[in-house]
Amino acid sequence: MAFFLETLIGGLMAGMLYALVALGFVLIYKASGVFNFAQGAMVLFAALAMARFSEWIPKWTGLDNLVVANLLAFVLAGGCMFIVAWIIERLVLRHLVNQEGATLLMATLGITYFLEGLGQTIFGSDIYKIDVGMPKDPVFLLDSMFSGGVLVNKEDVIAAAIAAALVALLSVFFQKTTTGRALRAVADDHQAAQSIGIPLNRIWVIVWCVAGVVALVAGMIWGSKLGVQFSLTTVALRALPVVILGGLTSVPGAIIGGLIIGVGEKLSEVYIGPMVGGGIEIWFAYVLALVFLLFRPQGLFGEKIIDRV
Repeated sequence: MAFFLETLIGGLMAGMLYALVALGFVLIYKASGVFNFAQGAMVLFAALAMARFSEWIPKWTGLDNLVVANLLAFVLAGGCMFIVAWIIERLVLRHLVNQEGATLLMATLGITYFLEGLGQTIFGSDIYKIDVGMPKDPVFLLDSMFSGGVLVNKEDVIAAAIAAALVALLSVFFQKTTTGRALRAVADDHQAAQSIGIPLNRIWVIVWCVAGVVALVAGMIWGSKLGVQFSLTTVALRALPVVILGGLTSVPGAIIGGLIIGVGEKLSEVYIGPMVGGGIEIWFAYVLALVFLLFRPQGLFGEKIIDRV
């Protein structure tokens, strides 16, 4: 039972991190109605900025305090993501208002390669580390209930708590604020939103800025766990099934989808993997996503589209 709980908790922790990356997809889609293939590149760019600034700031200022240096690095990296968001809106999205979804999709592909190249040019292409001071030692919980207790990684718990807090804040932002409601209105119909006075360009800047902050948090956490390298862009591919399960328009759906994928991957790999030679964790999420595409393409919490003629 203790081993099952360890696997379950590990899956939940991984699922929250998947959900954090999936949030970037959901945010952009809710505001522009287009699937943002640049989300992985945004995570990489943000992680590179965070890693390099945390390395450069102590050299520039002589700071020995890791917490202060990381805080300044986070602020500077966040500023970089705001600048990137403004440039994307100014040079790309502003000229594609009311265009077909396929056109916007191709634009995000172009943004992907631009960000990957820009990140390599500015910050370098080596493997970097992010040390935000999160404890990496495991702890044993529930010693009184199970012999030896349940092994839990402190870093995973803290990362999952940060992801959960950010998800909660974004949910409140979309549901309770005027800007959040404007974002949902823009996603439903660009032209109708403009006709009632919602400034589309400003809304797109805001949502890309928010998505940039989400990418920064995701990049910081994943970079702390895996190191900052260009393979970090593949993390976004792991979040695609999460979006399909939860629904492209649902913030809570990203959470539930992430938890389902995370737990499903871990349990299937541990309990079914030995029977078939392993490797289930690699393809489990995509097979599950395929099943949803066949039987419920809008996802668990997505809005069902009904066309009337």
